[in-house]
Amino acid sequence: MKQSEINALIAEYPLVAQLMALQPVSWFNPRSTTLAAGLPFVGLGAEDVAQASRRLARFAPYISRAFPQTRADGGIIESPLTAISAMQQALNVHYGLTLPGRLLLKQDSHLPISGSIKARGGIYEVLTHAEMLAVGAGLLKPDDDYARLFSDDFRHFFSQYRIAVGSTGNLGLSIGIISAKLGFGVSVHMSADARAWKKQKLREHGVEVIEYAQDYGVAVEQGRKQAADDPHCFFIDDENSQTLFLGYAVAGERLKQQFIQQGITVDEQHPLFVYLPCGVGGGPGGVAFGLKLAFGDHVHCFFAEPTHSPCMLLGIYTGLHDGIAVQDLGIDNVTAADGLAVGRASGFVGRAMERLLDGCYTLSDSEMYRLLGLLDRQQQIRLEPSALAGMPGPWRVAAEHPWLAQRGLDAARMSQATHLVWATGGGMVPDSEMASYLAQAAEQLG
Repeated sequence: MKQSEINALIAEYPLVAQLMALQPVSWFNPRSTTLAAGLPFVGLGAEDVAQASRRLARFAPYISRAFPQTRADGGIIESPLTAISAMQQALNVHYGLTLPGRLLLKQDSHLPISGSIKARGGIYEVLTHAEMLAVGAGLLKPDDDYARLFSDDFRHFFSQYRIAVGSTGNLGLSIGIISAKLGFGVSVHMSADARAWKKQKLREHGVEVIEYAQDYGVAVEQGRKQAADDPHCFFIDDENSQTLFLGYAVAGERLKQQFIQQGITVDEQHPLFVYLPCGVGGGPGGVAFGLKLAFGDHVHCFFAEPTHSPCMLLGIYTGLHDGIAVQDLGIDNVTAADGLAVGRASGFVGRAMERLLDGCYTLSDSEMYRLLGLLDRQQQIRLEPSALAGMPGPWRVAAEHPWLAQRGLDAARMSQATHLVWATGGGMVPDSEMASYLAQAAEQLG
């Protein structure tokens, strides 16, 4: 953008100047509305999510056979819900503010198969494509036992087809592992910031990894080109896929069941606040949509981004969505939070969720490392840096008294609130890599 255009943008949207200065900011969305008013803009509804849930149930016998680590849960890919009271106490001191209510951690970081939130949407989209091909070829019926997919005959059938995706790391892991297991040929186009161990793990599963010196946007563009040149190649589009979005959205009803099992109430007197790390937006957007369907207007969702990659905040705040990238403002999109290193947000997700999202905030890499170290010390839970982005959210919200008052979230309600930090990745990080993270955390904590 020309300097005159940037100046005009700042004049209309003053927060842009702070984003350009890489300052941590909190933005509370003035366009946020009720589920009933916001739902028509999503283009999807409860029945779409229910269909996704039924499809995952059909595939559960296959998943159970193909991935023995899922057998205890009957082939359902789900993560623990954990109270982190020691971390809450430590952060009360860290932020100089006592958080009312309780603090929980949703450990998508420890989802089976690929150890990140991407095990939801990524695996679901590959299963959807596999089902379409097998049913279309007359090899499978929806009322069959899908355990039969775990066979040489089906692997041979799927080997005629390819899958491609562009990724900063975790989506590529999820799609690569499940695609290779089914028998597909698969290419993962990975950006410069993707971790070496993720590339190595994919190669160990027989996945073709194509590396780029540029960022996520270039990796996606090249993945699209490869698929366009091959009629048997299916490109999974993290920026625009409704199928991915629905795979993530199933998390809402599942979380509701976990809350029931743990005796956690969500209603007008017991609000729920959820904090989701955000890259291009598909994962947090889909989960937030599922949460809104499950809990209605009693859940408040916030996206968290690195100060160097605030693409979703920039897109929704200005209303430009995918019409603007952080690089247009001179922001470098370089962050230790590799899964969040995205310069241009999904236009589909931004437009779908802009009325159902309560806000966005940014935090520095150094803060992510400090939080990583504190969580290890206080709870013995280890995550990758990007998965800590949600952790400051409860204290940002608790300090925003005008917004709380505007929403009728008084002291009585906040004392009974549940704050849920969504941990998005880290369960498969090698010990040597984790030791490096912890060393940096110790340095930041002094």
